[in-house]
Amino acid sequence: MLALAALLISPNINQDQAQEAEAFTCIRQEQPKSLVSRDQIKKLLETDLQAPKATVQEFLNAPYCVLSPGKTEAGLPAEREAYPLEFDPQTWLVVLYDGDRYIGYDFRFR
Repeated sequence: MLALAALLISPNINQDQAQEAEAFTCIRQEQPKSLVSRDQIKKLLETDLQAPKATVQEFLNAPYCVLSPGKTEAGLPAEREAYPLEFDPQTWLVVLYDGDRYIGYDFRFR
């Protein structure tokens, strides 16, 4: 009965979860064994925004996969690459790019 009431109050809850999961689905597999270490994350945190994409990829190496395009917190379009964490592969580091420029990162907890 309680589940039915929750469904009536928020009927799109499963649809929202499906859309969120789809946003973090790989559209192209790059390097299936790619993991990112704490040292690599530290280097990323020290990297200036707007740094060339090649600079970031130099120390992160090839990503696990490329995600579908997303948006930044400001609503700007962003290309996204995902790297599972070496110490917690269920958590992904998602690196954001605007064309050839690094514009930020996010984490995806699976």
